[in-house]
Amino acid sequence: MRRILFVFCFLVFAFPAAAVEPGEILSDPVLESRARDISRQLRCLVCQGEDIDESNAGLAADIRKLVREQLLKGKTDEEVLSFVRARYGDYVLMMPPVKPSTYLLWLTPLAVLAGGLGFAWLYMRRSAAKGG
Repeated sequence: MRRILFVFCFLVFAFPAAAVEPGEILSDPVLESRARDISRQLRCLVCQGEDIDESNAGLAADIRKLVREQLLKGKTDEEVLSFVRARYGDYVLMMPPVKPSTYLLWLTPLAVLAGGLGFAWLYMRRSAAKGG
């Protein structure tokens, strides 16, 4: 029974490996390394919490292919990132620039954290007032 539980937990909680398909991999190892580095800087627009290098979503695969096509055309890493950013917006970047149009992206996690801390403080205060 322990073995079954171990295998189940392993399969359920296993960390995702890179989702790059063998057909996507470039033959030039230097270009492939650059493509992987760029892919880690781009957010999957479907999964939102993963970069496109980890995501199995179809859109992520399309963006990975787009990155590799741009590299094969001789573009620099910055040019590739700019191209993808122009096409999909700042949200596609894992670290979007801080500017008025991205304030919501940067401030939402802080607002959620502040709300959670406020809720916990209120809960503890009410709990203490009731006598524990």
